[in-house]
Amino acid sequence: MTETHVTQRLAEWIAAPRDLADLPPAVREEGVRTFFNWLGCAVGGATHETADRAVAAIRPFVGPAQASVVGRTERLDVPHAALLNGITSHVLDYDDTHLKTIIHPAGPVASAILAVAEYRPVDGKRFLEALITGIEVECRIGNSVYPDHYDRGWHITGTAGVFGAAAAVSRLLGLDAQRTAWALGIAATQSSGLREMFGTMCKSFHPGRAAQNGLMAAFLAEAGFDSSTRAIEAPRGFANVLSTKQDYSQILGGLGETWEAGLNSYKPFACGIVIHPAIDGCRQLRDELGADVMAGVSAVRLRTHPLVLELTGKTEPKTGLESKFSVFHAAACALLRGDGSPTAFTDEAANAPELVALRRKVKATSDAAIHEDQVAIEIDLTDGRTITRFVEHAIGSIHRPLSNEQLIEKFARQSEPVIGAAPTADLMDLAWRLTDLSDAAEVARASVAAGARAAAAAE
Repeated sequence: MTETHVTQRLAEWIAAPRDLADLPPAVREEGVRTFFNWLGCAVGGATHETADRAVAAIRPFVGPAQASVVGRTERLDVPHAALLNGITSHVLDYDDTHLKTIIHPAGPVASAILAVAEYRPVDGKRFLEALITGIEVECRIGNSVYPDHYDRGWHITGTAGVFGAAAAVSRLLGLDAQRTAWALGIAATQSSGLREMFGTMCKSFHPGRAAQNGLMAAFLAEAGFDSSTRAIEAPRGFANVLSTKQDYSQILGGLGETWEAGLNSYKPFACGIVIHPAIDGCRQLRDELGADVMAGVSAVRLRTHPLVLELTGKTEPKTGLESKFSVFHAAACALLRGDGSPTAFTDEAANAPELVALRRKVKATSDAAIHEDQVAIEIDLTDGRTITRFVEHAIGSIHRPLSNEQLIEKFARQSEPVIGAAPTADLMDLAWRLTDLSDAAEVARASVAAGARAAAAAE
């Protein structure tokens, strides 16, 4: 599609008068589920060493105490709070996924607008509408360049996420179409994130930086700081520089009528989304094998989508972060421990002798006929039998979505070790009641109070 006014038309839609009630009920419901899931992930990652090191690095440069880091005791200036919340919400690789693009939508957007909500108070309805707007923008921009952009090596959560954060914050600030277009342009020139960083602390830095940069793009635009208003579609703009595919109909087609934000999904396992079918299938086969997996398994063969080995082909991960990108480790851990939660992807698990021994029995091959949420598994047993399993759609996919009850269980599994059971229950209640809150930042303050009590109790 040839289009010369993509950025401007998108900005006009972002800035147009719109209330939460104008959005389809299913999209509003998914927006609440998205925020609920994001909050659990942010609390769960709050005490990860990645967050500790990031706080230590920025502490000398932090400005006024304006906003919270969810689940921690620090209050930082708004941009740095957005950065940290983006890091903590993604560091466990347990967050939401727009499966069409593999964007993790909430990290850049929710991290930015929650920090802004503490600085300029906003009620839950406006907060949720801004969240959905930002997610819609980043996913549509992602659609327009995926998969070519991703295949080039760009981490699309960082590159598209900065647009989502800019759009959502522009919405909260009430920017007009002109300033919103500038914000999108300022976001475009900061679009970054490399897939080379997967398995390191930098992966979670990408959504954090996207949140921080998108937020600053909106505040700069509010102050009259201008940019190109063709930043997405210009010959030297985002889409043409960072991708060989430019399908602008994916940005503007059906805008405000069909909703990418309603297609969000939530991870049941704390690792790269393409490994989920293997974990799902291996957990099912574990039930068939019984507890004595090590003694009974001589070989494990996986037929997977080609992206699996490209993204998660690490055969000998040494750290928890690396193990999130090892289909071999994930399959072994699912078979031996039945685990795909954050405890499956720790430094301990990555180096556990029994897991190392089993993962060395796992072989994986690429098959273009296998879809991204499928896997074919064969396990040879020492008694001569071979057992098989084909996963048609992995749990957590659009076809087998997590229920609210499963999201609650997931939230508690992450949050309770950090802030305790009772504060977790209170925080979940606030998140579900987001649209009833007169001050959306109440959620952030509650998480910090709980984090402070947990820290004091640990001393």
